[in-house]
Amino acid sequence: MGRSEELSDFQRGTVVGCHLCKKSNREISALLNLPRSTVSNVILKWKRGGITTALPRSGRPHKLKEEDRQVLEKVALENSSPSVEALTAEFQTASGANVSPRTVRRELHEMGFRGRVSTYNKPKGGEKAEKKRAAPSQDEAKVDVSRLDLRVGRIITTLQPPETDGLYVEQVDVGEASPRTVVSELAKHIPSDRIENRMAVLLCNLKPAKTRGVVSQAMFMCANSPDKVEILEPPSGAAPGDRVTFQGFPGEPDKVLDPKKKVWEQIQPDLRTDGQCIATYKGAAFEVAGKGVCKAQTMSDSEIK
Repeated sequence: MGRSEELSDFQRGTVVGCHLCKKSNREISALLNLPRSTVSNVILKWKRGGITTALPRSGRPHKLKEEDRQVLEKVALENSSPSVEALTAEFQTASGANVSPRTVRRELHEMGFRGRVSTYNKPKGGEKAEKKRAAPSQDEAKVDVSRLDLRVGRIITTLQPPETDGLYVEQVDVGEASPRTVVSELAKHIPSDRIENRMAVLLCNLKPAKTRGVVSQAMFMCANSPDKVEILEPPSGAAPGDRVTFQGFPGEPDKVLDPKKKVWEQIQPDLRTDGQCIATYKGAAFEVAGKGVCKAQTMSDSEIK
């Protein structure tokens, strides 16, 4: 028996009659195909007050079926109706139910909707909340290359720590008071004597990360293929600290890229060298203002990371 079904007066009387005939609750339950708890409740009410009729439930019953209430809630949230009458018409069209605006208002009130119908699908705070939502924070802003702090750097020293496979620890001048430490995997691809004192492009706002006990404070930008890696070269005349920018993507970089936001991971797939080995983002060149573009030595149409 469903939970919403009520026993008839005849069924209740039959339960009590069986009880008077010395039948156990288990036997009555099996005989009448009723839950044992229902049998116990009927007998308990009869013992307490001689009652076998169903008492009316407290609270006003719903005029709408549960599935219609769900349709009404969806209509209220998805439509900016100017009045309860208009919302009632939309609900009737969606559900086929025939109800009055008064019933619709009461049902919505019980669901927790308050105020004017036209504000049902808006967040608390009304117009102010809409304006606030229209002005996203830096973290919610459109993700593009302008959020990367890409700078020119000069590699001062290169060391290969003992018992490391393919790692260099470099000290790099990026135009700050002291050099930054960079841990890279370039030892597998480039001899150390070809790295020291050369210019490079570095990503400087990744969150510092520890590798083999050494904190790395930046990352070299390199053209990559499965069997070859080349450090991107800034244009002639570029100096440590010069910022790399992109035409069509204005804006200031994040102070530190939040790893949880996956900003770098979203941007990186669009970083490539073109057919002339020029480093690009969606076709816009890596550029140092007034000095030129950044390039790989020989690797064209290659991924940059």
